[in-house]
Amino acid sequence: MSDLFGGKPPPQKPGPSYSAADIEVLEGLEPVRRRPGMYIGGTDENAMHHLAAEIIDNAMDEAVAGHADRIEVTLEAGNFLTVRDNGRGIPVDPHPKFPKQSALEVILTTLHSGGKFSGKSYETSGGLHGVGSSVVNALAELMEVEVARERTLYTQSYSKGVPLGKLINAGAVQNRRGTQIRFKPDPEIFGGMIFRPERLYRFCRSKAYLYKGVEIRWSCEPALLKEGSETPAQGVLHFPGGLADFLAVSTEGRATVVGSPWVGEGSFPDGAGRVEWAITWLEHGDGAQSTYANTIPTPQGGTHEAGLRAALTKGLRAYGELKKEKRAAAITAEDVLAGLAGMLSVFIRDPQFQGQTKERLVSADAQKLTESAIKDRFDHWLSGSPDAAKTLIERLIEKAEERARKKAQKEMARKTPTRRLRLPGKLADCSRQSAEDTEIFIVEGDSAGGSAKQARRRDTQAILPLRGKILNVASASVDKLRGNQELADLAQALGCGTGKEFSADKLRYERVIIMTDADVDGAHIASLLMTFFYREMPGLIQQGHLYLALPPLYRLAGGGNTRYARDDAHKDELMKTVFKSVKGKVEISRFKGLGEMPPAQLKETTMDPSKRTLLRVVVPDQRDPDQKDDVEETKALVESLMGRKPELRFKFITENAKFAQDLDV
Repeated sequence: MSDLFGGKPPPQKPGPSYSAADIEVLEGLEPVRRRPGMYIGGTDENAMHHLAAEIIDNAMDEAVAGHADRIEVTLEAGNFLTVRDNGRGIPVDPHPKFPKQSALEVILTTLHSGGKFSGKSYETSGGLHGVGSSVVNALAELMEVEVARERTLYTQSYSKGVPLGKLINAGAVQNRRGTQIRFKPDPEIFGGMIFRPERLYRFCRSKAYLYKGVEIRWSCEPALLKEGSETPAQGVLHFPGGLADFLAVSTEGRATVVGSPWVGEGSFPDGAGRVEWAITWLEHGDGAQSTYANTIPTPQGGTHEAGLRAALTKGLRAYGELKKEKRAAAITAEDVLAGLAGMLSVFIRDPQFQGQTKERLVSADAQKLTESAIKDRFDHWLSGSPDAAKTLIERLIEKAEERARKKAQKEMARKTPTRRLRLPGKLADCSRQSAEDTEIFIVEGDSAGGSAKQARRRDTQAILPLRGKILNVASASVDKLRGNQELADLAQALGCGTGKEFSADKLRYERVIIMTDADVDGAHIASLLMTFFYREMPGLIQQGHLYLALPPLYRLAGGGNTRYARDDAHKDELMKTVFKSVKGKVEISRFKGLGEMPPAQLKETTMDPSKRTLLRVVVPDQRDPDQKDDVEETKALVESLMGRKPELRFKFITENAKFAQDLDV
């Protein structure tokens, strides 16, 4: 006998028999108890709480469909949870295909049964797989069901998915309708785990936020609450503001970029559903997005979140183009979401989730529907809120530039160690290998650099000449910053990295000294350098590594005395004191720049540690809560004087012009 491919059959290996008798057919809910992980993701605490979510979601579906406005959730001793709604109640009449069973029993004992497949009973719902209630029943040690329909109460009990008796007509009831399910998870499946009141309460609260038309009444036996718990024993959860209320609580105490959040809702075409949102951007820290589909949390996002992301990104780019802000084209979805705190809730027909635990929405049409509904309204919001839109665009451009900067730093980090350690050609490095007691002087131009190189101590003092006025990093785009060779040389010489890559441990010198001419141009260059360090290496300033040299502007000689003056005021002071009694003319020479100062004089006045004066640059410590106001004031001042808005500089000059004096420069 040959096999299918014409060769010899493989030899038979000894082992257990395999025949038709070995094929198992699991009936009813037996597959659920045999493999619970296939239906609820496991048998841990998360899975057990998923049982509660399934039953509460069914009650929420009644509310969203407009048939209920009240849900009661009660946690009792013994790990019993009761969920009751005032909706239509599960049907109890005989099922057409199973006339010996009520519809209630079919729903609770048969997988893939329910009233949410056709869309006739529920336009939108969260439990479309038809396994929710039956899976909970299968994994419950005891489930007791009460249904009030047409002023009649029906009851039935189950254990591990099996009915303990027939459906019972318990008689007439007044002023009651809906479904009540009381169940206890089976310890054989979940061991000794119990429901956590705080977790169930948070879940109920989020449901009340998501559908502002529902009131959820929460009750928990006090003995089940931990001492000091913030979860109440009883409470009524009802939030008329819906997602706006949810967002307000989530961002309480945090400063936002745009002031009031952007809140809205819209319908999809052809009755396909609707969408609601509440969005803001945080001033500091990372944001967070919470998304939901038919009130089901989707922590892994999905197509509806992709639609939101696309709508916001395209809207911001288009608005930037409208306002002729070319840099807005660089904004990506990553930048938009970086500080975004938002709530998104969609209600759609036949939602498709990834897995029974429904952590991700995968409905293909949800992205297009959500994007279309949100983008038009976002465009209108941007146009109607120009101040908020301008502030937001500027903030996101900063995010985009920071992202590009990080990318450049990572590219630099991937270079070989030899290339990373290559120092700028104009750097005259010191000979000492360790950073201890070393310093680098940043000077303007080759001429000043030449004098400084001759005046320095070669073992501990390095010189880096820069060409003219460096780039103003507070107003330049990230592309200009990345392409600026002078700043690249400076960062490379220091070796400590920039931005979040900054590490003081990698700083190659103990002191970084800005040494510029003692005139207005020199002060301007020093300001630009300090701005660079403040924006790109704030840790270098905070840890006390940045200094300003104080080269003299004048040399005074007369009566056998030679003195140096820092500025005009110092010169006048020396004339009135040191040279007051000098007979004859005092020779006063003004240095045109460090490049024209003889190296010996530069060393004596500015570079010799035993004779010079240095000013340490300091900024408020953002880690100190007591300096929070000073930190913000410094940030605002730098932005006003060095930022992209010339109107802020004009305002500063106008307000402070009265303090200015005529300067002989």
